[in-house]
Parts: sequence; structure tokens; C-alpha cells
Amino acid sequence: MVTRGTGMDKKPNIVLILIDDMGWKDTGICGSTFYESPAIDRLMQDGIMFENAYSTSPVCSPARASILTGRYPASLGVTDWIDTWGQCHPLKGRLMDAPYIKHLPPGEYNIARALKDNGYNTYHVGKWHLGTKEYYPERQGFDINIAGCHLGHPPKGYFSPYHIGNLKDGPDGEYLTDRLTDEAIGLIRENGEKPFFLNLWHYSVHTPIEAPADDIRYFEEKARKLSLDSIDPFETGEFFPTLDKKDRHVVRRRIQSDCAYAAMIRNLDMNIQRILDAVENAGKLEETVFIFTSDNGGLSTSEGSPTCNAPASEGKGWMYEGGLRVPLSITWYGRIKPGMKADTPVTVADIYPTIMELVGAGLRSGQLIDGASLVPLLEGGDIPERPLFWHYPHYGNQGGTPGSSVRTGRWKLIEFFEDMHAELYDLENDISEKHDLCGVFPEKCDELRKMLHEWQETAGAKIPERNPGWEDRQKT
Repeated sequence: MVTRGTGMDKKPNIVLILIDDMGWKDTGICGSTFYESPAIDRLMQDGIMFENAYSTSPVCSPARASILTGRYPASLGVTDWIDTWGQCHPLKGRLMDAPYIKHLPPGEYNIARALKDNGYNTYHVGKWHLGTKEYYPERQGFDINIAGCHLGHPPKGYFSPYHIGNLKDGPDGEYLTDRLTDEAIGLIRENGEKPFFLNLWHYSVHTPIEAPADDIRYFEEKARKLSLDSIDPFETGEFFPTLDKKDRHVVRRRIQSDCAYAAMIRNLDMNIQRILDAVENAGKLEETVFIFTSDNGGLSTSEGSPTCNAPASEGKGWMYEGGLRVPLSITWYGRIKPGMKADTPVTVADIYPTIMELVGAGLRSGQLIDGASLVPLLEGGDIPERPLFWHYPHYGNQGGTPGSSVRTGRWKLIEFFEDMHAELYDLENDISEKHDLCGVFPEKCDELRKMLHEWQETAGAKIPERNPGWEDRQKT
């Protein structure tokens, strides 16, 4: 059995490693032939890999809120990335931006509060992006907060001075991913005997795409050897659907060949190994559950388009598979059988209930949770089939348009709010979502659309309204 009781059995430490914008194909074990990630590959292989794992949003803040609460973004009201400056939002096209909450709701009994109440030291290190100071980690159940603030990315880049709240600048040239790992290792070493929850949310591999020079040179040489440097990786597509970028084209990356991005993955991987080593050196390797995932799909259609999610379509900011699929693994040395794979569709909202069952705590009576515990999968079993839902009533910076989606079994339906058309895909045979089957299976399309609408009503999902300014633009 994987689960531990609350009696004489010691509760496991929890290390939750969340990478920003890492695509589902951005590691060697998940299919990349250019990036290198031996430590991450071993970590994922030493536990259970989820081959149909999803974020609950194609952008970061909603997924982060979902991880912490076990709820869907639409249920929380946090449906878009949080722009505290108001300079980039709202994006407008044919539709207006739907209203949303710009912080992690403090009334939610989130995972940090739950673990703290169960005797854990709770640490947050890295990106937060869930509201301004009154909603920072230290106000949300974390004992210690290092580098968690309102920022969604390093405003001055990855080399010190960082200008990141709750993080003192290091020596000039210090690399942020190295520094955050140093801070996390310090907490592991100094933790003491109480179980700990380390919420390690790296800023990497979010833009700006910057890495140590030696790592970049390594991949420039590799690209030359593989002749990747002679291939134009970009394809210019349609115009962006928003007024702010109406004269610019979506630019899609078709192969993984960005040397700086590859270097960020390599540096990140080396730092994951340092975390594993620190836990082992503290004598706590078999007492620690490691969860590894990403907040959304890889950035592949704008802002430099640094990665490619093929064969999945599109990337961050889109409702297609490339925007929603993420790597996910759970590793517990000595307790979870290594080399396991699960193809059951799961989401990051499942992390909260899974952790609570692993620590023998369960959930509060009457607590609202959209996720499900994955412990049966960790034990080689399965969980009941259920529909998974997404709701993104916003325009992404990356070219995606507002929509809502449901997956049940092999079938996925997306409904786009601009014209309310739906697309139906058989993901078992068409992960690239090239063949819309609504016309072939109209009854299945109607069934899933009805299911989606019923869920939207239950969740209180906000639907965007039409933008009269768009019609004015069309007349000029």
C-alpha cells in the first residue's frame, strides 16, 4: 500500500516542483531529442508517469490556484493570468474580456493551510503570481516565502540583480534558478524533525529566455552536429485575433531547436538533481514524496516561440492539447513502484486530494474539491472515469481565442465563444486535433456540448460578451 496512516507512521515530506511553461515534450523521457534532462527523466521514471496529464488552464495563474485548492479555475473565479498593473489586460477582439478574480481567494482551505494544520512546516520558494501583498504565500498558510510575489516572470531577467520581491539580489551575474535551488536546499537542511512541504515553483522556463553562456554554447554545438541550425523552425500563420496585435502574425515553432531554451532546461535539470541530493543527504529520501509538473503547455506561437509541443497542436494560451498537456509524475522511493505509467486522464487539480490522502489526512468535511485522489493509480489500480473540464473566457497573448472544453474518455470537445462553433476530436487517434468530427458524430458532439453547458452553469463560469468596438473597427 502507498498510503500512510496518521498513527505511529511518520508522515512523508512533500516536494512539489512546478515548472513555468514547460511543455509536455520538453524532457527526454517525454520525447525531446534536443533538450537534455537526465535528472528529471530519472525522477519521473523512478515513480509513476501520467501520460494523459493536463493543466486546468492554458495559462499560469489559474493553474497555480487550482493546484493549491484542488478546484477548477472557473469554480474559483480565477480564470486568467493575473496582471496587477492593468497594462496588458483586458485583451479585446470580437469579444470583451470576461471578469475574473485577481488573487488566490483567502477563504479557500488551500493545501498549505491543510498541511500546516497537520503538523507540517510549509515553505514556498519561487514564483507565486497569485495576487498582491495581502495575498502572498505568508498570508496563505506558508511559514516561509522566498521570492513569491505578484510577478509572473523575472522583470530584469534571470541574472542578478533580479528586482524580485521577497528575494534579496545576489552577486552580479548569479543565475536565478541556481539561487532558488540554494534557498530550497537551505530549508531542507534546516528543517528539523517535523515533516515539511516544499512548494518549489521555479520561474524557469518562462520568458525572458536566458541561460548561462556555457550551457547555450553547448547546445549551439549540438544544433550544428544535428544540422538543426540550418532548418528554419518557424511558420508564419494568421493575424492575431486581438486589437492590440491586429497587424501581427502568429509565428509557430515546428521543431525544438532554440539553444537558449534548451540551456534553460539543462540548468533546471541540474538543479532538480541538487534538490534530490539534498533530500538524500538529509537522510529523508524514502520519507519524501516528489511531485513534478508544469502550469501549462509550452510557449510555441509567440514571444519568440521558444519550444514546440508536436505532435500536440499549438501551445500556451490555446485550448488545444499543446496548451493544456503537461508533464506529471509522482515519485516516492520505496513506496511507489518505479517505472509505472498511467494513461488515465488526470489534471493538476488532482494534486491536492492526492497529497492529503498520502499524508493520511483526507479532506475537510464538506470541502469543495473538483480534483480526485490519484492514490489508486499509484497502487496500480484505476480511478472511476470522469469528464475533465476547462474554461478560458479570454484571449491569450499567444493567439488563442476564448473557449471552453470537456474531455471524456477518448473524446474532447472545444466550444469557441467568438461564434459558438464546436470542434470534436478523437484523441486516441488524433492527438494533433487535425480532424474535427462534429459533422461525423453529431450526436456525440451534442452530448458533450450539453455536458459542458451543464458544468458551466454549476461552476458559475463567466461567458465573454461581444465587443462593439470590434464591429466599429470592421466598418473603418
